[in-house]
Amino acid sequence: MRLMKLGIVAVLGLSLTAAGRPDPVRFDIDQGHSYVGFTVRHLGVTNVKGKFTRFSGHIMLNETDVTLSTVSVTVETGSIDTSNQRRDDHLRSGDFFEAETFPALTFVSSRIARAADGGLVLIGDLTIRDVTKEVSIPFEVAGPITSESGRKRLGAEGTLRINRFDYGLQWNRLQEAIQVVGDEVRIELNIEANTPRQG
Repeated sequence: MRLMKLGIVAVLGLSLTAAGRPDPVRFDIDQGHSYVGFTVRHLGVTNVKGKFTRFSGHIMLNETDVTLSTVSVTVETGSIDTSNQRRDDHLRSGDFFEAETFPALTFVSSRIARAADGGLVLIGDLTIRDVTKEVSIPFEVAGPITSESGRKRLGAEGTLRINRFDYGLQWNRLQEAIQVVGDEVRIELNIEANTPRQG
């Protein structure tokens, strides 16, 4: 009888916990109001900036505890744009992204942690070409807010730094003993996402 009572208490406890944890809300990335860009050093002294113009993804937001949320993003490598056609064609080639063979780079979150300063860090797998590595992205969230139509909207900003050689972006050339393209790439994310339209 004692074991039965303990079992009933445990089941009730699990039910209450589940009831107190709301289902996550889906937010789809609004490409027209979002930015996925990067910066890399050129000849050791200047920065070249670029962006990707086609990407998609969603956030499953737990509005009670953001650390229980998840993120998934897909970026079309062929949409790279550095405002220089010749350079963009080179970046799409086998020297860099090899866009025909690897048409997308992806990020899938595994968890969200709180940093020592109280900030949020998104942790997950970044895949470029055929290489997948875990990365950490410190980020900030704004919202969600509810529009007059009833849809919810949120914003998120974050940055990370990667070494391009870790992902098979191996092309390199020296000019006057200086690398034409730097090793480190700074990726900048400025995301707006909305709940799906109803009806």
